[in-house]
Amino acid sequence: MDTLTPAERSERMSRVRSKNTRPEMLVRTLVHRMGFRYRLHDRSLPGSPDMVFPSRGKIIFVHGCPWVPWRSTIHDAQTPTQGGPR
Repeated sequence: MDTLTPAERSERMSRVRSKNTRPEMLVRTLVHRMGFRYRLHDRSLPGSPDMVFPSRGKIIFVHGCPWVPWRSTIHDAQTPTQGGPR
């Protein structure tokens, strides 16, 4: 059962980003530094991939968790009951 009103849920969900997330920006930076050039978020392809390499016929989807802020280590991502920080 949802504890939020429809207006509160809508406002909260509107803050969840689908583009330019931290994990996506990290992958984009690494790929660009490697010398690859790409197009972003091509809506003409199914799923609107994060990066499209037209000359290579390849795409990349970067999946992150929209519910938990992205963390740099596994230890940081653990809950206190799993031995993570309190």
